[in-house]
Amino acid sequence: MNQPIELSLEQQFNIRSFETQVEKMSLEQARDFLVKLYQQMVMREATYKHLLKHHWGLEGDSWG
Repeated sequence: MNQPIELSLEQQFNIRSFETQVEKMSLEQARDFLVKLYQQMVMREATYKHLLKHHWGLEGDSWG
């Protein structure tokens, strides 16, 4: 997996749209948004770990 992942045009557009939205935010709004975004990232990671543990049959192990 040494090759970088290329984004689709839709993903690139979504990133640009997100950038435009962030530029219009106040500093306080951006900070609040950043904290919420980080919370979502942590939840997504926990969900992926749970799904992988279930898929690989590692439910009883103390992995992550």
